[in-house]
Amino acid sequence: MSKHRSLLGAIAVAVLLVLSTAHAALSNSFGGTTSSTGAGALAPTAGCGKAPTLNSGTHTIQSGGKSRSFILRTPDNYNNTTPYRLIFGFHWRGGTAADVDSGGTSGYPWSFYGLRQMSNNGAIFVAPQGIGNGWANSGNEDVTLVDDLIRRIEADLCVDTSQRFALGFSYGGGMSYSLACSRATVFRAVAVYAGAQLSGCGDGTQPIAYMGLHGIGDSVLNISQGRSLRDRFVRNNGCTTQNPPEPASGSRTHITTTYSGCRAGYPVVWAAFDNGHMPGPVDGTYTESGITTWTKGEVWRFFSQFGSNPSPNPTPTPTPTSGTGTSPIRGVGSGRCLDVSGVSQANGAQVQIWDCNGQNNQQWTSTGASELRVYGNKCLDVSNQATTDGAQVQIWDCNGQNNQKWRFNSDGTITALGANKCLDVPNSATANGVKLAIWSCNGGANQRWTRS
Repeated sequence: MSKHRSLLGAIAVAVLLVLSTAHAALSNSFGGTTSSTGAGALAPTAGCGKAPTLNSGTHTIQSGGKSRSFILRTPDNYNNTTPYRLIFGFHWRGGTAADVDSGGTSGYPWSFYGLRQMSNNGAIFVAPQGIGNGWANSGNEDVTLVDDLIRRIEADLCVDTSQRFALGFSYGGGMSYSLACSRATVFRAVAVYAGAQLSGCGDGTQPIAYMGLHGIGDSVLNISQGRSLRDRFVRNNGCTTQNPPEPASGSRTHITTTYSGCRAGYPVVWAAFDNGHMPGPVDGTYTESGITTWTKGEVWRFFSQFGSNPSPNPTPTPTPTSGTGTSPIRGVGSGRCLDVSGVSQANGAQVQIWDCNGQNNQQWTSTGASELRVYGNKCLDVSNQATTDGAQVQIWDCNGQNNQKWRFNSDGTITALGANKCLDVPNSATANGVKLAIWSCNGGANQRWTRS
């Protein structure tokens, strides 16, 4: 058996290397690649199958005649035959690569704007250090640095070249926007937190998947600047022009809008929130927290829709699938099933977790209308069409409204489409009878579910 596995491993590595060579032949440089990242095809790099020399930590690289530094984070159980996502995180003005990497006072939950936690240790992250702690991009030197970093990392590590992403806050948002303009065929998507055109825009005419996040009360970079960045890619991506809704001042909420009419594979998403110049706002407050912010879940969901990496876990937990079918739905964190309290069929009966028992109050049918039905005629329902964290989940006569529409995600979460929040076991509780709610998506085990 060991010889058989070794042979299969050798074949897998050989295939990856052939694919890598073929992809390299399609590209002249990062500024003029002839392949399209919009297709989302798997394209592993020359580093696949090699024993890596790069590892997690601080490194230096010569770029544009200068010595530049960067921090790299690879998965703890990095596998050189697994093509990983590559995610660049850019710091703000006066910030550092170490700030992005460490997560500051929020720690690991906010490392790389929370995406290390969201990725479940399943992506490669790089935080470059800006000159003078900024991203002036003089003479295009910072874009050149990114080109050089990609070449170095992908020559040594196994990366899926159709899964490169960039994000950053403030000046780092401006740098991410600059890459969206000049390297739209290199990066699959970008997320710009409270950004403006600060680092140039290069060509700026090609489509790329784009997400912008901005506070309506931003006194450093006015939200009008963020709207301007967004609107360039509304045009480039062929989306239907609109004025997306934004929360009222004093509401302490956020509104996320996905544009309609965009070219397939090139969505534009706009998230406006009632707060100031910050990347980690928390609904209901005027403060920010990398631990409880909703932004990391929404940005990760935006990035991860373009493809998924193999789970880093040796025995990955199966995730629910969309479409029709009837079965129990089990909570990953609790091990208990989605259950209608008291086996009630009355409108308003609360939904809870309970020991899985196979009874009909635990049998859920996914329909083509994005419903989750129980008893055949009752739907999983967000009470009173609420959209706030903590809103109660119940059953009700199926009526086709948005508060009864749900989406199974590749990470195991279930999104309430009307609220754009996740089905959640409050406080990560695991006891029988805990009533369910919706909450800002954070990818925790209390928000992940499997089909039993």
